[in-house]
Amino acid sequence: MNPGIAKLSQIAQKKERLIIGLMSGTSLDGLDIALCRIHGSGTATQLHLERFETMDYRPSFRTNVREIFAKRSIDQQVLCGLNPYIAEVHAELILQALQRWGLKTAAIDLIASHGQTVYHAPHSLTGDRDFPNSTLQLGDGDHIAVRTGIITLSDFRQKHLAAGGEGAPLAAYGDYLLFSDPTENRILLNIGGISNFTFLPAQATTAQAYATDLGPGNTMMNQYMEVHFQQEMDKDAALARQGKVIPELLQELQSEDFLKLDFPKTTGPELFNLRFLEQAIQRLRLPELAHADIMATLNNFAASSIINGIQRATRDLDGFTVYVSGGGLHNPLLLEQIQAAFPGEVHSFTKLGLNPDAKEACLFAVLANETLVGEPSSVSQIKDSPAICMGKISLPY
Repeated sequence: MNPGIAKLSQIAQKKERLIIGLMSGTSLDGLDIALCRIHGSGTATQLHLERFETMDYRPSFRTNVREIFAKRSIDQQVLCGLNPYIAEVHAELILQALQRWGLKTAAIDLIASHGQTVYHAPHSLTGDRDFPNSTLQLGDGDHIAVRTGIITLSDFRQKHLAAGGEGAPLAAYGDYLLFSDPTENRILLNIGGISNFTFLPAQATTAQAYATDLGPGNTMMNQYMEVHFQQEMDKDAALARQGKVIPELLQELQSEDFLKLDFPKTTGPELFNLRFLEQAIQRLRLPELAHADIMATLNNFAASSIINGIQRATRDLDGFTVYVSGGGLHNPLLLEQIQAAFPGEVHSFTKLGLNPDAKEACLFAVLANETLVGEPSSVSQIKDSPAICMGKISLPY
């Protein structure tokens, strides 16, 4: 037997596994590395976050990825080179994190790598039925496995596509297994580049769980700050607070058809980007606008997309609670608007006992655990999501 297969079998028979979950989002701020101790599987899964760190990317990494990120016309040589390049960067960051934590690679059972999304193309976004729903994440699992010496699961979204899904959102799977509650209806809101939520109905009801994208989160604001101020973000919403919302521009942005589609649905920065903003401004023939006013409008646009989505999902519920994770949690103006819309119902994910910045990386560790020891039937009650286990397995030897 191949020694890698033998080791995989041994790991599967353990009572608990030490799994590193990785997440690199559309904001490209850094690699989230979550060291998770996971016991059991399915609805009996128990996760303990042992260590967490976001390892910053070098500016050159961001520049290289942005050369092809969410673009239809690209240099294929760059695309080809980025697949191993991203994996090697991620592997090096994992090794650095383990060194900081005083851990040997031999102590880690698995790595669960989301990779870096560079293009997301479901039919609902492209309108092109000549090709299947598609999405592309770079950062090859074989390179990570060989470089670290740790068995790696990666490319999770392809099984979702193959089984009839759109490749996103995947959060529903881990959210359902970890955070369903007997009596509380929960909205697990994640505000990354794109905002999405998982709806977890109280287990005592007959409603089904599901996950859906909502619209822009941080992506348009971050892109605007990068282009006009060479900054990664509007820190503490400082610029947006100085401006005033432009009503006609906000209304034009809100007229986008995607926002009216039924749940669940997916989108990405392929739609919600600066070109989307510029086209709206051109259609309105607006005079030169102040940067602060545009940022205030983009902030409000993200907030209203989230608020409207939650209102649609909860209009027939007696009560619900919203738990927030992701980078948008650190945008105070964005969060204030959401909290004002749902007084007393919006909380940080810390209230559920998990670092909100680590949540997505942890969820991929759960997906890897399910692929090794779980059963697809555990997630069969999630609406419009194929009951599958995901992730390709890469052996280091």
